[in-house]
Amino acid sequence: MTELSLRGAELDKTRMVRLLQDYGVYAGVVVLFLVNVVVTPNFVSAENFRTQAVQVAPVLIVALGMALAIGSEGVDLSVGSVMALSTSLISLYLGYGPWIAILVAVLGGMLVGLANGSLIAFVGVQPIVATLALMVAGRGLALVLLPQLKDIRDPGMAALGSGGVLGIPYLALIAAALAVAVAFVVRRTTFGRRLLAIGDSRPAAQLAGLPVRRVLIGAYVLSGALAALAGVLATARLTASDPTSLGTLMELSAITAVVVGGTPLSGGRVRIGGTVAGAVLIQLLTATLIKHDLPPSWTQIAQAVVIVAAVYAARERGKR
Repeated sequence: MTELSLRGAELDKTRMVRLLQDYGVYAGVVVLFLVNVVVTPNFVSAENFRTQAVQVAPVLIVALGMALAIGSEGVDLSVGSVMALSTSLISLYLGYGPWIAILVAVLGGMLVGLANGSLIAFVGVQPIVATLALMVAGRGLALVLLPQLKDIRDPGMAALGSGGVLGIPYLALIAAALAVAVAFVVRRTTFGRRLLAIGDSRPAAQLAGLPVRRVLIGAYVLSGALAALAGVLATARLTASDPTSLGTLMELSAITAVVVGGTPLSGGRVRIGGTVAGAVLIQLLTATLIKHDLPPSWTQIAQAVVIVAAVYAARERGKR
């Protein structure tokens, strides 16, 4: 009887740990939200919610692309540099009209993703090494194209960054639409199923005859495109191109959002809903510290703690 009781307690503990790993991010968002409702003045206001939605949108969009890379058992460290490159391209091509500039910026991100994917799929370079190389090269190219901050004076870009529908910012609507689209791709398309199969076991996927190289390249091209679009939206919000700082440490925020949201670093699984919650959690945490006048160093420390906790949770999830 005692042995059965111990076994039952162990099973209950295992179940609780698994629930915490899978749904802890949602609980964290709810708890942090309620804490802010109690201790943060003017937190419950339409203006504050709008601000939070605008600020979380670029992080979420980058995290969606990062989720695809991690789901393939890889990672994309170049996303921050792609954002910087896209803001430089926006500034250079804005004279041809905002839509042309946006198209060029997104194409630039896709080319970086193509380079990443080709190095990984054809050359056999490890994802962390390939994307690290493009992270350095991308930021350098962005600074060559635009060495310093430049104001963006275009009505179309200004409307994109500050406008909305029924009080909901365009940035938030675009991020939400992209989250739905990526979730559909992962769950309902052949590409998504192949991506998860490759992340689960690349040798098995190759033996099964899946187009491994094509899928890997596609994943990194999408990641690059999403990072570039995030750079476009951030530029529109700031009404300025600043390749020196835009996207700095964005790769860490994106990885944190993805892993906290339940996507394992070992690949084979992508949780888009969890990624959305992870991005919201990071934004709430940052906003909480800022609103209580804590220095930026504390924000970085808090994010570092979340990153360590996320990696630990992913490791424990992988053991089970």
